[in-house]
Amino acid sequence: MTESERLMREALSEAKLAEAEGEIPVGAVLARGGEIVARAHNRRETAGDPTAHAEILALRAAAAALGRRRLSDCTLYVTLEPCPMCAGAMVMASLGACVFGAADTRQGCCESVYALANDPAFSWRLRCAGGLLAEESQELLRRFFQRRRNDAHTPQDDAPTNR
Repeated sequence: MTESERLMREALSEAKLAEAEGEIPVGAVLARGGEIVARAHNRRETAGDPTAHAEILALRAAAAALGRRRLSDCTLYVTLEPCPMCAGAMVMASLGACVFGAADTRQGCCESVYALANDPAFSWRLRCAGGLLAEESQELLRRFFQRRRNDAHTPQDDAPTNR
């Protein structure tokens, strides 16, 4: 197992914690020199905070642990391609690199929808690489949303409506 695979497996463990808490299963670890500096998982529902994405929480924790806002010698491992908010935060943190699992074809801003992290309009660009353990990341998300759809479907849903 490579170092990147080991770190992504740690991010997958975080995603499973999110799932257990009823959160969308996205997990992240931020590493420097192969050592984990911070770890986090989605907590939007739990915290009632729309910015409580795994990536944002990991960036905040890493900055606090290292005592600095610039994280140019760090790599973020995250199970789902970062959204525009998270990709912007990575740029603002001067993050060294981002490695993600599953692509997000609806909101991904490392390569799928937009490559915000490499936009020349910004003074900082970072390397992004997707697809590491993508199937496992996608399966967690698929299972979570399938359960959510099944839970939302009740016998009343089949009753005719009065229109």
